[in-house]
Amino acid sequence: QVQLLESGGGLAQAGDSLRLSCAASGGTFSLYVMGWFRQAPGKEREFVAAIGRIGGTTRYADSVQGRFTISRDNAKNAVYLQMNSLKPEDTALYYCAADRGSMTKWASRYAYWGQGTQVTVPS
Repeated sequence: QVQLLESGGGLAQAGDSLRLSCAASGGTFSLYVMGWFRQAPGKEREFVAAIGRIGGTTRYADSVQGRFTISRDNAKNAVYLQMNSLKPEDTALYYCAADRGSMTKWASRYAYWGQGTQVTVPS
């Protein structure tokens, strides 16, 4: 069973960049597909990005395509989300998720979740 710990969130101005990190422990990291999701107050959790086991395949939500980049370092047991050109609508609690199944945008398909890291971009 893998444990996930996100970091790197904070307060950013519109147009700024942030890099989120998710450290994994307790499992063989390379066996897991990884995803980033976010949840804004009063809204449902939504897909942001996902990456395959060796990092060769990625998928993005339309709302972040071209601005966010997901990557992973299996030697460091970590997955990252580089967020550029931040917008107020990116404000949310960002979660890292892992699963041993197929890469997917559906949150219900991910078995393991971190506690989240808050990203705030004031309008």
